[in-house]
Amino acid sequence: MRLSTVILPVRPWSQGGRDEWLRAEQLGFHTAYTYDHLSWRTFRYGPWYGAIPTLTAAAAATERMRLGTLVTSPNFRHPVTLAKDLISLDDISGGRITLGIGAGGRSFDATALGQEAWTPKERADRFAEFLPLLDRLLTEPAVTSRGTFYSAVEAHNLPGCVQRPRLPFAVAATGPRGMRLAAEHGRAWVTAGDPAIFETGTPADSRDALRGQIEKLGKACADAGRDAAGLEKVLLTGFTPDRGAPLESLDAFVDFAGRHYELGFTEIVIHAPIPDSDFAADQAVFERIATEALAQLQGGAETVPAG
Repeated sequence: MRLSTVILPVRPWSQGGRDEWLRAEQLGFHTAYTYDHLSWRTFRYGPWYGAIPTLTAAAAATERMRLGTLVTSPNFRHPVTLAKDLISLDDISGGRITLGIGAGGRSFDATALGQEAWTPKERADRFAEFLPLLDRLLTEPAVTSRGTFYSAVEAHNLPGCVQRPRLPFAVAATGPRGMRLAAEHGRAWVTAGDPAIFETGTPADSRDALRGQIEKLGKACADAGRDAAGLEKVLLTGFTPDRGAPLESLDAFVDFAGRHYELGFTEIVIHAPIPDSDFAADQAVFERIATEALAQLQGGAETVPAG
């Protein structure tokens, strides 16, 4: 199992932002992600920085840790311009970028450009066109494609990604069309759980729902002629009925991660603490989890102290 983190882009780079990314690398996280939004939920009226510039700065500041979005969506992105940014970012990072990508939702991003919020079907339709075109743009030297929603005309993307044939996609999906896209294009599949049971469900209900999602993913992989075992399975925490409980102690997290490892998850993503927010947590506990949890899950191997 891999352990990763999400660093929300709320701190100015010169006032703790840079230090947070450096600390994540020192703590040994596999990947540090950030959200690709224009603004988000309760953070709408406070500082919120762009994902691509933030990841560019993080790529220059760090050396080993992978970096990525969790997730990018078509809400305010276009495949042609996004591909150019990603190729540049993959180069700057030395091939350490993962693109977490999904269909998006009815967040502030959905209407920020002046459009009406898309229905779930419209989001799925757009995502089904967006993702294959982005795949082509990142793997072919020049692309011309005219679609219903997205087009590219002689879009040149030399020299391509450092990672070959392109940087990996981690596709967020819970419905059948998204699962199919994950099976066809993803190195990884991402879920945050079942939002229908967030308020009223139990942790056991959540695990049952996640087990059902993994079964559906397996069917999508079989239909695509792919072995589901080869697709990484990523759980973004904080949006299941467990809420912040897994970060209350090292033992609580080890129990949580172990139960989800048994379901088939290969990567657990936890939010870096933000005081006075939904992601408030004890920094010392967070760091103990980062440095000690995997060793406990692997049978008590010697832990490495934080740098």
